[in-house]
Amino acid sequence: MRRIAVCPGSFDPVTLGHLDIITRASMLFDKVIVLISTNATKKEASFTATERMLMIAEATAHLDNVVIDILDGLLVDYVKRVQAVAIVKGLRAVSDFEYEFQMALTNKVLYAGAETVFLTTSQENMYLSSSVVKQIAYFNGDISPFVPACILEMIQQRLMKERGAFDDEY
Repeated sequence: MRRIAVCPGSFDPVTLGHLDIITRASMLFDKVIVLISTNATKKEASFTATERMLMIAEATAHLDNVVIDILDGLLVDYVKRVQAVAIVKGLRAVSDFEYEFQMALTNKVLYAGAETVFLTTSQENMYLSSSVVKQIAYFNGDISPFVPACILEMIQQRLMKERGAFDDEY
């Protein structure tokens, strides 16, 4: 039996912190599905789901057991459908754990087979989030230490373009 894990997130954009969790999960499971999901509580994404899928595919091209998919629905329904044995979530801080623990318990109620595996982020990525990357890029800061080099230009062009659109309005 193949051990499949689902690694969900918005990945808007994918960061080195995301890539670290995905890479480590790929060493633990036979197949890792990086699942771009819709988060109803977050504002509109900077990148379309398809763009995020392409960026993640580029950043994970060296990982043979990683595939990318898009979901607009309940995570547990997807986990059940693909017969995954785990949901992999990265944790940066205690505040992440509180939210993710609540989600893990909720997912377990909705589907008993939804096991959640928490991977703590590497020390160098503890502060890193897509929001931080967007904030730095908005002010034309250097985001190269935070995102995969193979997609840096694509991210910079979009996020700096958003700044230009904002400046044009005022």
